[in-house]
Amino acid sequence: MLRNASKTHVLISFGFLLVLMFIIYVYSKHSSSSFILDFPDLTKSEPGNDALEDMFKTNSCQEKNWSIGDLTMKPGVSYAQPSTQTGRTDVNSVTNWNVPLVWEGTFDPVVIDAIYQKMDPRVAVVVFAVGKYTRFLKGFMESGEKHFLVGFRVTYYIFTDNKDDVPKIEFGKGRGVSIIAVPSANRWQDVVLGRMKWATITIDKQIRNEADYLFMMDIDSVFHNRFGAESLSRLSAVLHRGYYKNTDRDKFPYERRPLSKAYIPAGAGDYYYTAAVWGGYLEDMYQLVKYCHEQSVEDSKNKIEAVWQEESHLNRYLLYNKPTKVLSPEYLWSDYDQKPADIKVIRISQLVKNYAEVRPNGGH
Repeated sequence: MLRNASKTHVLISFGFLLVLMFIIYVYSKHSSSSFILDFPDLTKSEPGNDALEDMFKTNSCQEKNWSIGDLTMKPGVSYAQPSTQTGRTDVNSVTNWNVPLVWEGTFDPVVIDAIYQKMDPRVAVVVFAVGKYTRFLKGFMESGEKHFLVGFRVTYYIFTDNKDDVPKIEFGKGRGVSIIAVPSANRWQDVVLGRMKWATITIDKQIRNEADYLFMMDIDSVFHNRFGAESLSRLSAVLHRGYYKNTDRDKFPYERRPLSKAYIPAGAGDYYYTAAVWGGYLEDMYQLVKYCHEQSVEDSKNKIEAVWQEESHLNRYLLYNKPTKVLSPEYLWSDYDQKPADIKVIRISQLVKNYAEVRPNGGH
């Protein structure tokens, strides 16, 4: 009888565990948290193995020793005491779906870097340098080595039609470059749209096995100040510098033609995001990049091209799949524009250039 009671107790406990797992699973599907749960096949697990422990680890993008668990860091890190009473009052630092809107002064760089350095993630930076845009590679990578996720493992994936133009520069420990050959293009619009195609293919075949986070960035940019771990999240989007201040959503340059897959109707929209910098978990970025590519292909079949190519599809996707972190225009400014008072620091900025000279179809 005691043995039967013991078995009954085990079955009840196991049933309770399954119910708890289901609740956690449902919550994770509908939460805006940056945490992902991978559930093991319990039918193949024996009591006492690592299956239940692994259940609470996040998607490791093929590298099992990398996961986001608790927000832990090494003891002894010295930093200022956080305050509940002081901080930025001139800007909003949280979205209406309750995720961070990141500005200088809304985070402690020592704390956030210490947390993520303990995880030791691998970060991929995907840039396209086709035609005359190879001239921007040196400035981008050299400035990136000074300011972009310094102290982290970073690989620059250079997609180019001229490998010989990729400069040799000195990289920090755990950092380097991977060169991927792509064809030339006759229109700059085709270069832009081609980014999504070639990035999708390369993430699937190569980068998936080599990175935990991925950023898509424009090569005609230079880093000026810290661009650190505060930018990391499941899906991070950057506010476009031209539309972040008091712009009515109906004035955003969304795709307004219903025939396009990027269509956003009047009266809808959160922010307008730039496609010059965006990033996130490898698998989440893969889904987004693939989405932009596939939607562009569908548009092409219907003989339409979204008004701002992949940026239009990006904004459509992020309207219905909210980013888990929004980065202020500090994370992509432009040398064309003066720095306003609310931009305390410019982290990366697009360069002034002669589009008619650098673009294959003269900028048209």
